[in-house]
Amino acid sequence: MVIYPDLRGKVALVTGGSGGIGGGTARLLAEQGMRVAVNGRDPAAIAAVVEDLGDAAIGVPADGTDFAAVEAMRAEVERRLGPVDVLAAFAGGGTGRPVPLDRMSEDDWHATLDANLTSTFLVLKSVLPGMRERRAGSIVTMASLAARLPTGASAAYTAAKAGVIALTRQLAHELGPAGVRVNCVSPSTIMTERLAGRLPEEHVRRLTAEHPLGRLGTPLDVAHVTAFLASDASSWLTGLTIDVAGGNWMP
Repeated sequence: MVIYPDLRGKVALVTGGSGGIGGGTARLLAEQGMRVAVNGRDPAAIAAVVEDLGDAAIGVPADGTDFAAVEAMRAEVERRLGPVDVLAAFAGGGTGRPVPLDRMSEDDWHATLDANLTSTFLVLKSVLPGMRERRAGSIVTMASLAARLPTGASAAYTAAKAGVIALTRQLAHELGPAGVRVNCVSPSTIMTERLAGRLPEEHVRRLTAEHPLGRLGTPLDVAHVTAFLASDASSWLTGLTIDVAGGNWMP
């Protein structure tokens, strides 16, 4: 494992931290010596991640689509760990089986955008004032290869993730003079425990064949890129979207 000494002792907030990618990222950041706040909606799932990480982590359940709840969460992180140095804004995901746009309800559209794009906006809105004041910070957002490569995902999901990429670039432009970097990770298919239990073997083989590197991604693949972007090793990188995609997308 690559070690980034500058991360030791710093504070990371990982939203979506109870999921496969978020949990894997929280684990790797804790192994880097960071103090990690794990956010999500499911207190039991958060508790399981925190128990695995030990004293390096705390759980901070909150609804990422409710700004008052996000503000209270951020205040709790600052009270218990200190100001947020690194934000991994990983909350999101699909909200059900994809349907054609003309059959999609307005509620499903808004729910998907809220879960993926609005939640990113709200946690950024909460954390950024402190980063501006300290003139330091690294933010990593979560998009998806679906934002740039047509897939079986829903139009709402692809639009939301494309919005995250655009938001990342805009904020990198705005926040560079304030010493805050903003980058994005954009995964292809990541084989989390949850996904592994849902996909038929034939589907896994087909997805694997789409990736020149001959395998699907793991949460650790995303976590390593996130740790690099969080660290001073990437101090002259901002506004990037890095495809963690096994060669499935080569722009």
